[in-house]
Order: sequence, then structure tokens, then C-alpha cells
Amino acid sequence: MASLTAAVQTNRSGSVSASNKRAGTMTQRRFRLLDNTVLLCLSLVSMVHCASADGKTLVLLDNLNIRDSHSIFFRSLADRGFDLTFKTADDPSLSLIKYGQFLYDHLIIFSPSVEDFGGNINVETITSFIDGGGNVLVAANSDIGDPLRELGSECGIEFDEEKTAVIDHHNYDVSDPGEHTLIVADPENRLKAPTIVGKPTNKPVLFKGVGMVADPENPLVLDILTGSSTTYSFFPDRPISQYPHAVGKNTLLIAGLQARNNARVVFSGSLDFFSDAFFNSAVQKATPGSQRHEQTGNMELAEALSGWVFKEAGVLRVGAVTHHPVGERNPPAAYTITDLVEYSIVIEMLSEGRWIPFDGDDIQLEFVRIDPFVRTYLKKNGGKYSVQFKLPDVYGVFQFKVDYNRLGYTHLYSSTQVSVRPLQHTQYERFIPSAYPYYASVFSMMGGLFVFSIVFLHMKEKEKSD
Repeated sequence: MASLTAAVQTNRSGSVSASNKRAGTMTQRRFRLLDNTVLLCLSLVSMVHCASADGKTLVLLDNLNIRDSHSIFFRSLADRGFDLTFKTADDPSLSLIKYGQFLYDHLIIFSPSVEDFGGNINVETITSFIDGGGNVLVAANSDIGDPLRELGSECGIEFDEEKTAVIDHHNYDVSDPGEHTLIVADPENRLKAPTIVGKPTNKPVLFKGVGMVADPENPLVLDILTGSSTTYSFFPDRPISQYPHAVGKNTLLIAGLQARNNARVVFSGSLDFFSDAFFNSAVQKATPGSQRHEQTGNMELAEALSGWVFKEAGVLRVGAVTHHPVGERNPPAAYTITDLVEYSIVIEMLSEGRWIPFDGDDIQLEFVRIDPFVRTYLKKNGGKYSVQFKLPDVYGVFQFKVDYNRLGYTHLYSSTQVSVRPLQHTQYERFIPSAYPYYASVFSMMGGLFVFSIVFLHMKEKEKSD
């Protein structure tokens, strides 16, 4: 009886321990499921945060009244999904970089008269922002301060002195008060790049501000909008006593820059260029017989410029890159000289927030060792660009290289390294046609030796008679 009781107690303890183990296992599974759920939620939150971080733009103003006088431009940015943060340029809480990370994707400086930025923002911080891939839109006027002048010098743009203005005695608007500083810029003075300035139009542009010139040693500066041949930059209330800072078509009204890291910067010499008054104003040159336009082309040009500088347009990327011998699907460990190879690359362009196939007819492929051995155009084949070509009769380490750099588009670069080896000993031709004479001479010599041997061995000398 005692043994039976002990056995029952043992079974009960074993079942209790087993149930405890099962409960513990279920608890552990629940905690694991909870942990995975929490991790999934955190990842989704981080993805949403990253998605919402795209388009964060800091707008620095001389005063908050500019927000109302330029409301159409700012509203167009907000409608296109940009998250605008408005602050005065001397706000002591300004911060562009925190813990080594950029707080904004883009920067708009509509504060031409600022002498010192607030917070931890200065010209060095803005140039670091550009070096890190940030995009900047700057608008100035005749009251330009030293910070914007220094920032322009860093980007290859030189502003004229303070209180100067762009003057044109032949191309000014009928509403000009008499200083001839309300310039009417003709559409033909725009840069011939629809990606930057938008579709061609016959609407002229109103401009009132300071002139600029480009650094001739900086090939990255773009002359987006220039003055006419009669344009110059000087003090409007003084007689000309020295050669003006900018004369003729060298006078830049709007300039741009695309850095080597694809960061973009646009400088406008006129803050009024983006104003509601200039957007909605009628325009007509003061010269007799000039055509009157009910609305300027400022709005279309401003939207195109903002779309380009903030990388809504002209952004390219490389998709899948494949290469293989013709008739095969996979690339070999090493190609052989004179192989027939097929190369293909997918190039996409950002359009309205979506990546679509890029349509271009001037994309080239180079097969490079130190210098290019093959340079050929890629042909569009469906959603990709491809070409077939024969490898050179030279072995070594080569690269399939696509280096596409066109006006208005980001720099596209793709490089794929491959090895090219010489022929193996089993791949050479057994009989070369050009060596047939040598083959004939060898066999003819062998045959002659054989005949000579037979004749020599069977020849018997006649015995001499006494």
C-alpha cells in the first residue's frame, strides 16, 4: 500500500512537472511571438518614419512675411509632398546637422540680407550639407549679405556688390519705375535643357535683383538664365565710372550647379522672381510694338527649377546588369579572347515618385582594360539596353563600363569587372591553312627520304672484272 501511494505521488509529481514544462514552453513561445510582433511593429514604424523623412525641407526667411508674399511657390512645394519647416535665418534654435546626421533633405534660403545665420548654421555647415548630398535653393536680391556671397563663391558663383542691380535699357517692363531694373528675360536666354527649365514656352520672365557671373574654371556651373546682350550690372543710381561686374550674356540671372556627388544647388539673383506678384503679373516690354502677355513664365520656370534642384526630375539609377556569352545564360568564370559576348543593363528614371524605364539613344558601353578596347552604343531592347560584340584578341582584367553624364541628369556610372584569358591548348586549330606549304614540304621530304632509302638499300654495285 505504501509502495502504491509512493507510485501515485511520483506519477502526480511527474505529471505536474510535465505540465509545468508545457506551460513554460507555451509562455516562451508567447514571449517569442510577442518579441517578433514588437520587432515587426518597430520596423514598420521605422519604415514609415524613413518614408515621411523624404522631402523634409528647411526654409530660411528674412522675415515670416515672405511666407505670405511667396505663398504660391510654397504651396506648390507642399502639394508635391515636401514637408516645409519655416524659420527665420537668425533663429537661435536652427540646426541642420545633429549627431552627424542631416535633419533635412533640402534647404531653401530666402533670406538675402542675412549677415549671420542663427544656431549652428553657417556657410561651412551648408557646404558640408552639399558635400553630403543635400540640395539647396538660394534666392538673393540687391541687399545681399556676406554669407550668401561666400556661399556663392564656394559653388563657383560670384555675386555683384550690395545695392547693385541688373539693368537693361532695351528689355525692361512697361511698369518699370524708371531705373530699368525690372528686366524682361526672353525665353531664348534659357538653358536648352527641358529637364531643368521645363517645356519650351514663349512667355518671358520678370526679374529684378542682383547680377552674377560664373567662375570660368568651374565646369559644373550651369547658366540657367542669362541676360541679353544689352544687359549689365551696376548701381542704378550712379553714373558708370568703371567697367561693370557683369556685361551682356555673361550676366547670370539664375545659375545652377550639380556637384560630382549629384547634389544640386540653384542660385537666383532675384527673390521677387518667386513672389506671387511676379507669378500673376502681366508682362510687356517697353519697346513699341512688343507683345503683351497676360502672365509671366515665372511660375512654370520656378516649378521646373524646384523640381530639378530637389531631384524630382533628372534622377537616374542602374538596375540589373547582366553579361554572358551569346547562346548562354550565365557568365563564365573567365571569358576567352575573341568570344562573342552579350551585355545588358537596366536604367531607370524617377518620374512623379515612380521609377520608370529611361528612354535614351546615346548610352555607350566601353570594354576597358587601361584604355577602352571596345566602345559601342547600347540599343534599347524592351526595358533594358543591350549589345553584342566580340572580345578583343587581348587577355587581361577588363571592365564593362557605362559612364553616362548628360546635362540635367544625375551622373550614372556602372562598372563590372571580368577576366579574359588566352586560348587553351585544346582550343587552337589543328591545321592552319596558311601552313599547308610547310606541311607539304615536310611530307615531301619524308617521301623523298623513303624513296632514297629503298633505292640505296637495293642498289648493287657491279663487280669489277679482272
